[in-house]
Amino acid sequence: MYWQEELETMEREKLEKLQIERLKKTIEIAGNSSFYKKMFDENGITPNFINSLDDLRKIPFTTKDDLRNNYPFGMISVSLDRCVRLHSSSGTTGNPTVVVHSQKDLDEWSIQVARCMYMVGLRNTDVFQNTSGYGMFTGGLGFQYGAERLGALTVPAAAGNSKRQIKFIQDFGTTCLHIIPSYATRLAEVMYAEGIDPRKDTKLHTICVGAEPHSEEQRRRIENMLGVKAYNCFGMSEMNGPGVAFECKEQNGLHIWEDYVIVEIVDPITLEPVPDGEVGEMVLTTINREAMPLFRYRTRDLTHIVTGECPCGRTHKRVARFKGRSDDMIILKGVNFFPIQIEKILMDYKELGSNYLITLETIGSNDEILIEVELSDLFTDDYTVLQKLTKTVVRELRDELLFTPHLKLVGKGSLPIQEGKAVRVRDLRKI
Repeated sequence: MYWQEELETMEREKLEKLQIERLKKTIEIAGNSSFYKKMFDENGITPNFINSLDDLRKIPFTTKDDLRNNYPFGMISVSLDRCVRLHSSSGTTGNPTVVVHSQKDLDEWSIQVARCMYMVGLRNTDVFQNTSGYGMFTGGLGFQYGAERLGALTVPAAAGNSKRQIKFIQDFGTTCLHIIPSYATRLAEVMYAEGIDPRKDTKLHTICVGAEPHSEEQRRRIENMLGVKAYNCFGMSEMNGPGVAFECKEQNGLHIWEDYVIVEIVDPITLEPVPDGEVGEMVLTTINREAMPLFRYRTRDLTHIVTGECPCGRTHKRVARFKGRSDDMIILKGVNFFPIQIEKILMDYKELGSNYLITLETIGSNDEILIEVELSDLFTDDYTVLQKLTKTVVRELRDELLFTPHLKLVGKGSLPIQEGKAVRVRDLRKI
């Protein structure tokens, strides 16, 4: 049973007491790592240093650069013979980031993911198909072990090969998919092209989406195309992987499991805490991991705490849909914006498809933006209608971005097909 009522509905005072107890224990464990031993010694940090959650703010932040600079094992807090798995980023430049797990860490992670899946209605009677890559990417193995812990029949299909994915969905009676948003729309399009209506010809009822930013409009489009409920998942390898936070059936914010992590929202510039409801950068501290705990890890993800109680009865804080990453913000013509702001508008038009590409380029002495978006099957080949649609979308984009972008509506299939994580932005500007 993965409705852990005592933990999930714990009174705030008791939950914070549990967090303090686990935080003290984690500080004791982390003192065995060369990185944190040095940090703790320099700042006088011991388990007795923590008397309230406010004391956490006296501990310095940890960043991705810290992981890279201590590659490969400078961050681990247990002997290497107690570690059973590591995950790593791609590391295209310099050292990759490495996260190491003990067997206890993996067991806790699988329980955490199973809890998320149970929360959205999945049970051991479901057939779960995982379209994420396995190997160093945490999304594959994280959901695999979580689904197995739940007791569901698992289909480790891995990424790509849409026709094979569809065959598995139909032949095995798949009821739930783990899938990235851009591939969900691509898979639906292939189904319809093959004469398959997923709402009638499959048993799909739930999908878990994550790994790339997407708008609420994109989520609703996916739900309509596949005839499912789509639940947002947040995870990152530094915090284990998927299952750090997950939506419940209310689809109004992601419950962040506070018996596993402590969440802070800070101003990304001043690094000071912001009030609940105000957007800032999410900072996470692990309190239930032993091989490689992390303190005040700067995720770079921008979100805010959702205020008020959730009707589902769970008391763990909720974070809102992510606005983007502080390092993904685009600055053009003196304006700061995020790609998801553009997607939000494009997905509002049924005449537009789900595939789009934003290109930033220097023309002469000016930086310009071109937004290319495919038309959907609902668009009729009428030049006058095309011109009118283009003007309407440009006007709405201008109101959102505060400058006028170049917009090009192209035929379906004109843009590159991506079965992995979608590349939405090409920055070709001259530095």
